[in-house]
Amino acid sequence: MGETSPLISVCIANYNGEKLLSDCIDSVLDQDVLARVEIIVHDDASSDASLDLLQTRYPQARVIASPSNVGFCASNNRMVDAAIGDYVLLLNNDAALAPCALSALLAEQRRIAGPCILSLPQYDWDSGALVDRGCLLDPFYNPVPNLDPARQDVGYVIGACLWVERRLWLELDGFPEWMESIGEDLFLCGLARLREVPVRCIDGSRYRHRQGASFGGNRVDGGLRSTYRRRALSERNKTLALLICTPGWPAWPLLILHLSLLCAEGALISLLRRDARLWREVYRPVPHTVLGSLDRWSALRRRVQSATCTTPREWWSAFKWLPRKLSLIWRHGVPEVR
Repeated sequence: MGETSPLISVCIANYNGEKLLSDCIDSVLDQDVLARVEIIVHDDASSDASLDLLQTRYPQARVIASPSNVGFCASNNRMVDAAIGDYVLLLNNDAALAPCALSALLAEQRRIAGPCILSLPQYDWDSGALVDRGCLLDPFYNPVPNLDPARQDVGYVIGACLWVERRLWLELDGFPEWMESIGEDLFLCGLARLREVPVRCIDGSRYRHRQGASFGGNRVDGGLRSTYRRRALSERNKTLALLICTPGWPAWPLLILHLSLLCAEGALISLLRRDARLWREVYRPVPHTVLGSLDRWSALRRRVQSATCTTPREWWSAFKWLPRKLSLIWRHGVPEVR
């Protein structure tokens, strides 16, 4: 192959993934790609034997062992800072690539010949069913799985398998660490789309994903289930992404409508579930976080919007107008939070 340094850096954020890592890393080692690949693993202060597994079975992987738990966003930022490759693939420890995945991603990157964010169709680990071909968004920034094989350009691709040119990642400042986890991929792709950078889910390969194995939730198994922490981060971070990324004046009436509906949703579901903790930990903090620090978020919005070159038509082309939560409740009932 002849390269003196890696062209592709595969970055795997790990926390207590001892039982997941082998499938993930083996899938990277089995890649059929004519390029040198490095593997970087950030271990986020795991309490299991992840580090021992990495040391004994995967000495070729570069391991960043954090002495404290810093979260998904910081873990990925650290790995990309340490990466050598021109291109980075963020890969969840609960995911595994098909053998031709890196080859397909690299070919599309070279075809585009410019900055882009890419992913592959996601398939459920257990059932083998197609989960999405990237995601569209509803007006309140809830993800709507794209299942259309004819559509490649999407609103965002999830961080479980996200390909990005390292230079673009650095220009966009990576994942915002104030998000901690959940929604950081949506935010990064939003920043890219505002700059007219393609965000695309391509054909030619796939990956399998144990949805929710690394952080709970994210699956529909006989009903909607999640955790308090996941829901709290999700509602907060989607709201802030709406405020910061939505171009033009529609951001403000949309934010007001969203906060009003979110409070109504929280009050109703908390009453139906007889769960005051749900209101206290998930819904009530969102307006306080947004409105209590509005100067901070407005300043960030102005900085982000100053780089905008997309048109409203291009921006909203990745949105569906039926609120996603309504369709989910209609199909699966009121969500259960544990």
